[in-house]
Amino acid sequence: MFAKGILVAALMLGSSAVMAKTCDVELEANDAMSFNTKELKVDGDCTEAKLTLKHVGKMPKSAMGHNVVITKTDDFKKVAKAAGKVSAEDNYVPKDDARVLAHTKLIGGGESDTITIPLDKFEKGGDYTFFCSFPGHWSVMKGKLIFG
Repeated sequence: MFAKGILVAALMLGSSAVMAKTCDVELEANDAMSFNTKELKVDGDCTEAKLTLKHVGKMPKSAMGHNVVITKTDDFKKVAKAAGKVSAEDNYVPKDDARVLAHTKLIGGGESDTITIPLDKFEKGGDYTFFCSFPGHWSVMKGKLIFG
């Protein structure tokens, strides 16, 4: 009876691991202050997203640095403005701001950054915005994150 209980527990643990699904999402930024897409889509059955930002330009991050910040759309402008009050050392992301759901580090030309985002804090069909929070970039470098 004890062995049967261990077997059932092992199967349950194994099944939760099988249910986990990581989905890859890629985004490119360039020296013309733009992303290569205005929409990022993540399937609703994904449990986490592996987001890779690639800076395909050549300019250094001090002049044309880019990152990706994800917020609820209602929070986007407030977070973008708050980001302008912090430094490049902080990746132009306000520290400990609960409105920031995820962010990459600030990168320059030829660099990339990959982050893993747990999707349990996102609602399927929710309204989310991704943007670059480098000062002055967020007004044009933005798009919609679609989860679901």
